[in-house]
Amino acid sequence: MPAPDDPLGPILNVPPPALTEAECLAAVAAHWGIDGRLEPLTSERDLNFRLRTGQGDFVLKVVNAAEDAGVTEFQTLALDHIAARDPGLPVPRAIRTRAGAASVLLEGGNRMRLLSWVEGVPMHRAAPSAALRRAMGTMAAGLTRALEGFDHPAARHVLQWDIKHASRLRPLLPAIADADLRALCTRWLDRFDTHVAPRLPGLPWQVVHADLNPHNVLTVPDDPARISGVLDFGDMVFTPRICDLAVAAAYQLDPADAESSIAQVAEGWASILPLSPDEAALLRDLTAIRMVTTLAITSHRAARQPGNAPYILRNFPGARAGLLALPCPD
Repeated sequence: MPAPDDPLGPILNVPPPALTEAECLAAVAAHWGIDGRLEPLTSERDLNFRLRTGQGDFVLKVVNAAEDAGVTEFQTLALDHIAARDPGLPVPRAIRTRAGAASVLLEGGNRMRLLSWVEGVPMHRAAPSAALRRAMGTMAAGLTRALEGFDHPAARHVLQWDIKHASRLRPLLPAIADADLRALCTRWLDRFDTHVAPRLPGLPWQVVHADLNPHNVLTVPDDPARISGVLDFGDMVFTPRICDLAVAAAYQLDPADAESSIAQVAEGWASILPLSPDEAALLRDLTAIRMVTTLAITSHRAARQPGNAPYILRNFPGARAGLLALPCPD
């Protein structure tokens, strides 16, 4: 269990639920009336499967018992809002049970959800390109626009991945083994505290996806510069709108041409949601802070969950290379 003062709290420190496939299939049959077979999917804190059935494929999620039920409801209602606001956006749909419920409480405190399956090739397998970066920015802005006007009490839950909480990362920095990288992260957090955080209240705020990493975005198989889907709404929060662009840019950053790659993602975003002068001025900083967040959280969690370390650290090399390519202003 995490220490009481661990900034990650229980939700990012507990292991995923431990249910057998037979138990999961029995619950799906009982509540959704669907039979099929399961294929495991990776997850940071939940237990996920691809459910193959004669009625098509679905995503079966067993939500960690450490997650508040309100947060689960928040995610479901957000998907409903997107479907109503922009039904053409390629995101999952929440599948209700035969009783009309969006989730089912299981013995032991975990909740089970069923989502529609979205086809595509994970973006991390696609070749990077300027066209893909612009497409990522366009999709991110379209999704953010579709979430406009949506709110929920759980939207303000505290999740350390949320860039606005970057100041709370400092206790995690000792887990970064490379002393030079640790020092660079410290300098960026110093800059965040003095130059960035004071300006965040004046920006436009709303609910955003907040985790547009290449494992959560799908591309078209025969056209990797086109995006076919966005997955995993588990990190949604109410935060400055520009943070969603910064997250997307952090994962699209080309260390060989860092500034241009950020600009390409921003160009796609601005075609849907024009940036305010303050948003544009803070984008580079917030992009760097997202990479600091990735380095700090993944280092901290991998040390505590060595069995899941390969999955936890999958974005560490890219964040390290990207941050090294962005000099921190004095």
